[in-house]
Amino acid sequence: MIPEFVNTAARTVQHVFDPYPANDIPKGHMLELPGRGHAYVTDSGPQDAPAVFLLHSVLTTGLLCWYPTIPAINHRYRVITMDARWHGRGIRSDRFDLRDCADDVAAAADVLGIDRFIAAGFSMGGGISQLVWRRHRDRVAGLVLCSTGPYFSTRDPKHRQSSERTARILRPVYRLVPRVSEKSLEKTTSHTSVWALRQFFSTPLSHLGDFGTGLGEFDSRDWLHEIDVPTSVVVSICDKVVEPERQQLLVDGIPGAQRFEVDGGHACCVLGAKHFIPPFTEALDAVSARAAALGVPRAN
Repeated sequence: MIPEFVNTAARTVQHVFDPYPANDIPKGHMLELPGRGHAYVTDSGPQDAPAVFLLHSVLTTGLLCWYPTIPAINHRYRVITMDARWHGRGIRSDRFDLRDCADDVAAAADVLGIDRFIAAGFSMGGGISQLVWRRHRDRVAGLVLCSTGPYFSTRDPKHRQSSERTARILRPVYRLVPRVSEKSLEKTTSHTSVWALRQFFSTPLSHLGDFGTGLGEFDSRDWLHEIDVPTSVVVSICDKVVEPERQQLLVDGIPGAQRFEVDGGHACCVLGAKHFIPPFTEALDAVSARAAALGVPRAN
């Protein structure tokens, strides 16, 4: 599956010219998560509004995945993005495990003073969101799961070998790519593609094998039925990476889950942002309204 993610990510960067310029994004900072490390986060919108963590897909960053969506929602929500482990300016660790990424989200919420929040994840971020609920149930007010499923790949050794082979091929290429400096990542530019390339290459491609292993170990099918918070599932109906039938498993498996559709493929959060943002916003609003009806605190 990782080779398919690589192709999608490459197309995202190649065609990132989008009606949403990358000059309307929030400034971020490195946040210390005690005992865990440092990760780059952005925190925008009214501080007393309902809080939502936007969790990104593999081989992107919090901003690269979500930059078109943030301005559409951060006037009504407190919006937090965070670079996952080994992505962008995320925590560097000995292993890549989605469970660690989920625990990082809860730790970031602690530091930011957020008690309850909505976890909204795209692709890999959807798996992390499910694990945040699984491991920190008292913190999650609701879930918005986008272009994702209850698993990413089988544990078939052939899939793992494919990921490792792709990593071996790209490792020498990555060594030739100039390292992206912290300073350059903070630079604004009128060319969205330049900004996107900087974001993309801030994730070391040499860890593709680790990403493949981490994704392959995720499987929530045995406990989907236990999820007891308001949940929206945004299904990308033209998706060839996480096929719509697999996304539908979330709708069928999570009690009370609502389905929303976007006419787009697996990179729709960027390439098809004008089609993605309306159903995502509707899905988020539905979860927020249901959480409020259940008496969930707004932010902290």
